[in-house]
Amino acid sequence: MNKAQLIDRLAQKTKTTKTQSEALMDAVIDIIQKTVSKGEDVKIVGFGTFSSVQRCARKGRNPKTGEIVDIPRSKAPRFKPGKDFKSLLS
Repeated sequence: MNKAQLIDRLAQKTKTTKTQSEALMDAVIDIIQKTVSKGEDVKIVGFGTFSSVQRCARKGRNPKTGEIVDIPRSKAPRFKPGKDFKSLLS
């Protein structure tokens, strides 16, 4: 399912227009992204937790030249599904 299909289903389920559903979806995504980028978690009970993780600096290898390169530390987004969500996949 892509974003357009998700918006279509959201519009049907909430009985709103696709434009309103898209605005709502965009707002939710924007809020989650901004909150996680500040280092805070977004916990949605039954669904999961959006958070950020710190990746340590490490050595890597350039696959083309074989040269060892330093990879700096970085932050990455993480999603941990909740118990209810996991149980649906069993």
